Amino acid sequence: MPRKPNTELRRQQIVDGLLRTIATQGYTGATIQAIASASGLAPGLVHYHFRDKREILVSLVEQLGAYAAARFQSRAADAAGARERLRAYIDARLAYGSDANPDAVAAWVMIGAEAVRDPDVREIYQRAVRQEITLVRKLLRAYLVGSGKRVRKLDAFAAALLAFVEGVFVLASNARSLVPTGFAADMAAEWVERYAAAEPPATDRDAAVSKISSPRKSKGRQR
Repeated sequence: MPRKPNTELRRQQIVDGLLRTIATQGYTGATIQAIASASGLAPGLVHYHFRDKREILVSLVEQLGAYAAARFQSRAADAAGARERLRAYIDARLAYGSDANPDAVAAWVMIGAEAVRDPDVREIYQRAVRQEITLVRKLLRAYLVGSGKRVRKLDAFAAALLAFVEGVFVLASNARSLVPTGFAADMAAEWVERYAAAEPPATDRDAAVSKISSPRKSKGRQR
């Protein structure tokens, strides 16, 4: 396998440096000097590879998204249906495993906290959340439709599940010793099951609305 170009390696070092720094010192404490120190590089090299801290943050959020997607795909690869894919998502976000990265969780919590006051960070954060909630809605829709349930509360259901995940991240980062070990994935899955079971069956009108709002499949021959 060919070696990565030096520029790519340096940029990765800097992004990793921001990850470690933001996980322990927050976004405000992640100065260029602190990032450089955590990266093992001179501050001048950080400025050479990135225009500013915001650009490093964009790269970090993209990599956190890629990391989360990889965790999900590895668990969803053998999923037999919508229920199993949804459980794969829950496990990818909330269950422990050899691919768990506590620094990534802590960094994401810090980014969310900084988004409250910094418009630039908020824009980056909201962009990532928008992509995440789109995935959650898709998984929940498939699960509810496959269970013969209506999907009229889909948006609220998706937001609630994502809020649960985000809340667990905060607890895991700030108060892990105060909550039961490994509670989150099973509780989220049980909550989803109970919610779906309590929903009324889909009517013909619900099915028609769901068909209209779902992406249309091409009538052409797939290649």
